[in-house]
Amino acid sequence: MSNINQAFQSKPAFIGFITGGDPSIEKSEEFVLEMIRAGANLVEIGIPFSDPIAEGPVIQEANIRALSAGATVEKLFDLVKSLRTKTRVPLVFLTYLNPVFHYGYDAFFKRSRDVGLDGIIIPDLPFEEQAEVRNIAAGYGIDLISLIAPTSQARIREIAKSAAGFIYLVSSMGVTGVRSEIRTDLDSIVAAVRDVTNVPAAVGFGIHTPAQAAEIGKIADGIIVGSAIVKIIAEHGLNAGKYVYEYVRAMIPPHE
Repeated sequence: MSNINQAFQSKPAFIGFITGGDPSIEKSEEFVLEMIRAGANLVEIGIPFSDPIAEGPVIQEANIRALSAGATVEKLFDLVKSLRTKTRVPLVFLTYLNPVFHYGYDAFFKRSRDVGLDGIIIPDLPFEEQAEVRNIAAGYGIDLISLIAPTSQARIREIAKSAAGFIYLVSSMGVTGVRSEIRTDLDSIVAAVRDVTNVPAAVGFGIHTPAQAAEIGKIADGIIVGSAIVKIIAEHGLNAGKYVYEYVRAMIPPHE
């Protein structure tokens, strides 16, 4: 059983996201630990990128702040290495393919293993082109997390069959960001996934209220919250730690 699967032993799992290096690497470490202290079961750390095509304004601006503050892929590896001395909670990178490609696939995933990373999400890597990256990552014990969008209905089973770690179910079309309501038929998507795999399915994109988290937690194995946390960091900056803790604590649904 991978370390990521351990995060889903209590369901629904809470998965929090931050942009690494916003406002600094040191503060990112503090915010991750505050999320974990509040009860987060897994944390996604975004590698800032200059052209984050799947992100809405909140995370785009966080990318700009992190890059302006000097965040690099190497510094984020060091962040994970430092976190690993303080927590065993699974840690996952969210990044676009370009930084991984330029680092070199083999070197990137070897370094990932060495610092204690558990998985990676690459939103702009099409399912049909995953094989090479998936195989190299798996060789170093890193799970490549598959995404399933509302438009993937015809391919849900195909994607789910090859999934590792957990499946990221995209709740809504468009870019990341909070949404007042989520209308996607998540029940049917989760049912299709469970027909072919036991890999946990977590829902992200738009979740930002305790009521939404509780409702989706009844359907899925986990909930993913990103933009709302990044927005708190944007608002409070260096002093965001306690606010991140309080928000995550309030967002976690009752476990089974």
